[in-house]
Amino acid sequence: MPQPRRDFIRTASAALTTSFLAGRSKGANERIRLGVIGTGNRGSHHLRLALKQPDIEVAAVCDVYQPRVDSAVEATHGRARGTRDFREVLADKSLDAVCIATPCHWHAYMAVEACKAGKDVYVEKPVCLGIDEGRKMVEAARKYHRIVQAGLQQRAAPHFQKAVELVRSGAAGKVTFCRTWNYANLREEGMGKFPDEDPLPGLDWEMWVGPAPKLPFSRKYWFLNERPDARFSYFWAYGGGMATDWAVHLLDIVQMAFDEAMPRAVTALGGKFWLKDDRDTTDTLQISYEYPGFLAAYENRWGNAQSMFGEAYGTIFHGSKATLMVNRGGYRLVPEAGSGVAAVEGKPEPGDDGTMALWRNFVECVRTRRKPVCDIEIGYRSTASCILGNGALLSKMRLDWDDQAQTVAQKAALKHLNREYRKPWKLVV
Repeated sequence: MPQPRRDFIRTASAALTTSFLAGRSKGANERIRLGVIGTGNRGSHHLRLALKQPDIEVAAVCDVYQPRVDSAVEATHGRARGTRDFREVLADKSLDAVCIATPCHWHAYMAVEACKAGKDVYVEKPVCLGIDEGRKMVEAARKYHRIVQAGLQQRAAPHFQKAVELVRSGAAGKVTFCRTWNYANLREEGMGKFPDEDPLPGLDWEMWVGPAPKLPFSRKYWFLNERPDARFSYFWAYGGGMATDWAVHLLDIVQMAFDEAMPRAVTALGGKFWLKDDRDTTDTLQISYEYPGFLAAYENRWGNAQSMFGEAYGTIFHGSKATLMVNRGGYRLVPEAGSGVAAVEGKPEPGDDGTMALWRNFVECVRTRRKPVCDIEIGYRSTASCILGNGALLSKMRLDWDDQAQTVAQKAALKHLNREYRKPWKLVV
């Protein structure tokens, strides 16, 4: 790896050593008091997992939609305090940690403020929507000596770890190309079309929007039971499309296998060629990455489901001796003819995509102050690679990444890589 990367790791390691000395270690019999911020689709899943942890006491729950607050309080059998304002959770000095599972545009601000409030953080992916946000998240974790776990759960799953070890050990030979993808054949109407309307009763729309551009309320930004594909992440104002919604998981495994390498150059093409719904992000996308020593690609299409290995999504390492495919259903090593390599298959632990393992690791690290398996620096770098893909798409430029400066050479593209906060919100470490 280049020298700047090694320097970055040494700096991070020094900061984590300091955090071990300065952080609050919890006693073996002392429960971690947790606040859950965001109790919608993903947040309610995290709440259920947190409630299964014997070391955790869920003491506060927060959501801008009152019915979700009520449901979350009920899930804790009334033991947790409910609120619609996350600032009340962060101000609660009795809490040790928070889980942030809000819409993407809130992740960075809340995580930084949680660190400033002296709380450890489990933050969902993508950890940010702007390069500048991600850098400040890493800075805040180090400055305030906080454990910050990013919600890229695949790297906590044992079968993903075994697949990565096979790549690192040379079982596939020299890898010169990696492919990641999401394919499906969706109905042409997609999520459908939704009018602007008054906010739902019990919803604080102003707080939901927060630092992002304020658009009129519409149910297209919402997870609907009848249309689970309606979601905020398919709109540029509140998300980054499939790149930050899914590619971040798949490319994270590529970067995990290659010592958290960042791409040196990125290009992208895409458009809305199939779906006739309200989303303004792409339905067909191809991002190409040049990493040190190999190329990688992310592909998404919603108008055709034919795929490699018969899988709707995954990460493939193409090597000189074999091809390795891994997703949440398992991994397969397929030898090249005459390579002498034996075929290998592995399956996941039943019923866990890695999220429970990631939670167990978070609890352990809150206690020991050790570096978590998906530390915020890792989450930032994997997310940044996806933001670079979107930046290349929107700017129509090839972007050249300077890993030491943590920026691109093409200054005209910076407006597509960073987020301008709506007043009065301001991200300050």
